Amino acid sequence: MADEADIPRDTPQQAGAPAPDSPAQGDPTARADAPAHDSAGHDSAAQGATPQGATPKPAMAQDGAAQDGAAQDGAAQDGAAQDGAAQDGAAQDGAGRGRRDRKRRRAIRAHAEQAGVAYSVAARQLAGAGVGPGEGLASLGRTVYPVDLPGRWSLGARERRPAGVKLGDARRAARLAGGRAAHLVERFPAGESSAGPCYAGQGLEDLLAMLYLVVVKEAPGLVPAALDLAWTAELGEETAVDIECAEVDRAARLVLDDGVAGLWGRVEDAVRAGQDDVSPAIRHDADRLTLVCRTFTMPVEGADGEPYVLRAPWQGAGQVLDALLVVAEDGHAPGTRVRLAGSAVAGTIVGVGWGAAGPPVRYEVQLDTEHAARTLRPEELVVLPGQESTATAERV
Repeated sequence: MADEADIPRDTPQQAGAPAPDSPAQGDPTARADAPAHDSAGHDSAAQGATPQGATPKPAMAQDGAAQDGAAQDGAAQDGAAQDGAAQDGAAQDGAGRGRRDRKRRRAIRAHAEQAGVAYSVAARQLAGAGVGPGEGLASLGRTVYPVDLPGRWSLGARERRPAGVKLGDARRAARLAGGRAAHLVERFPAGESSAGPCYAGQGLEDLLAMLYLVVVKEAPGLVPAALDLAWTAELGEETAVDIECAEVDRAARLVLDDGVAGLWGRVEDAVRAGQDDVSPAIRHDADRLTLVCRTFTMPVEGADGEPYVLRAPWQGAGQVLDALLVVAEDGHAPGTRVRLAGSAVAGTIVGVGWGAAGPPVRYEVQLDTEHAARTLRPEELVVLPGQESTATAERV
């Protein structure tokens, strides 16, 4: 009987009968080099043994194959990483384009709403003007204190004035004609812009007062009642007084558009008529300005003994009134930096043209490349970014 240890585990043992294929029985057909079975019924070759008569693979060849496989795996990983980076870059580019497109669409919608035109018309206008980030057509927006003029107020600084100062300024602004003129000269002081002096000129305050006297004489119906102005001034807000004086302010600005050829005659008539006005303030200003008017129209002797005629600051007076009207009507005050639509040629606004009502209808622009100012429509100009002053102090 064969030993139990020699019986293959995968062949059932029958009681009393030897296993016919067992080598222990001396079967001459059994091969001496047949693979031996382990206790689990697996060939020893599966465990890494090399059969007899077979040539084993060199160790260096196996290592090289392993290294080649690792190199291929690394190359595959590198390629996958590069593909992933390319996909990420494409995704970021797409996201950037999406943000730019959304910003552009918002700008078009805002322009269409403010300009009162269709979306397609607004898109063509902005595209034709080449409006960039932070820019805008001069037909929209507002600039009261341009950054190109240092040493001036900012909107925030005006708001931070003490309550007592605000009340005093409002009371002075409500006194036509000299009080309001003095208030405006302080509110919009002179400055040096890229195009030269703005809001400047000797006798500017007196000239503004004369323009108000012209309106008082020629259009008295536009002048608010003194009592109404006094009550409004007690609010301590200069912009509330601006609302009451809106029509007289615009009328004073439009006087300048008639030209200066016959303007002195109108001023002299207004000064004489003001001496008989029912308002004590108007009578006082008219008496004082009688002598001032002569310095603008008659030669006087200078410090060197030579006669001269004081040049009236018509442009400065217009610029002060332009900035005042911009506060309520929007637009861009003199000193604002702009460029031609569809061009890189820049310039400075030096004057504003107004109609009977509403925002500006034209601008006088001194281009950096030219000596004479041009008259341009608002849609022909692009306002450069960051034009409104944000100074933290009262004076920059």
